[in-house]
Amino acid sequence: MSPAVVVPAELAATHRKFFGASPWIDELPELAEKQLAAWRLCPDGAARHGMVALVLPVVRDDGSAAVLKLQPVTTDTAGEPVGLRVWDGRGAVRLLEHDPVSGSMLLERLATRSLSSVDDDVAAARVLAGLLARLSSVPAPAGLRKLSDVAAGMLTGVPGACARLADPAQRRLLEHCAGVVAELRGEAGDRLLHWDLHYDNVLAGQREPWLAIDPQPLAGDPGFELMPALHNRWDEVVASGDVAGAVRRRFEAMVEVLGLDRQRSAGWTLGRVLQNCLWDVADGDAGLSEVQVAVAEALIAWGP
Repeated sequence: MSPAVVVPAELAATHRKFFGASPWIDELPELAEKQLAAWRLCPDGAARHGMVALVLPVVRDDGSAAVLKLQPVTTDTAGEPVGLRVWDGRGAVRLLEHDPVSGSMLLERLATRSLSSVDDDVAAARVLAGLLARLSSVPAPAGLRKLSDVAAGMLTGVPGACARLADPAQRRLLEHCAGVVAELRGEAGDRLLHWDLHYDNVLAGQREPWLAIDPQPLAGDPGFELMPALHNRWDEVVASGDVAGAVRRRFEAMVEVLGLDRQRSAGWTLGRVLQNCLWDVADGDAGLSEVQVAVAEALIAWGP
């Protein structure tokens, strides 16, 4: 077996944790060999992986560099090729080939350097916001998940989550976020969103300085996209000595670049806090994350 298609132990463990007994991960080496042959690709370096996907650097038969991305087709991954086709390389990695049955994709090869390497976190947030402005400049195609439906699902989960929180202050915070989402739900937007646009999902490219990868496309309001840039690189927020101020500086920088309404965007960011907290409680956490609480408190102080 070629080393290029050996499944990393960390990836296998992650799949079994989230998907249980996973025939997909067991059959991944065979799938990789099949796609290498089908698209006439030669392995060209060590494999990389995230939480879900295996990424193989390859060379096409015309000599151009690319990467083969292999991941199971799930509700989270099914929209990725749809979004990438719409963007067609404008602000995002370019999709070269797609096998809808297996979910395999052939993508242009980018550098391994991510936006996290930019020392100034506010400057990095501005770059990310510039990409978001381009990605969300187009309406979402039919068939993608909608923020309005996601919001409705969140609201139904709030009473149960609150019942599992022992801290009254945390229950009040969750209920406040839910109230804001309930007010915004009727105008959830129709833009094509990335939904996971954080610093490590933006890589350096050759045809453009920075390009987004790994979208989980959603139709909605761009304000729902800001949260990942606020709670990632959190050690820098803490090191600033002014957590609320550091959160607001990133938030203000992004809102300015995007030209968004500050209060509405803060509201949808609280919606993202709500979503993250609901996920944590569903996973068995007894309380809310300090990071999520800190972001919410920094924005609530402005009034949404």
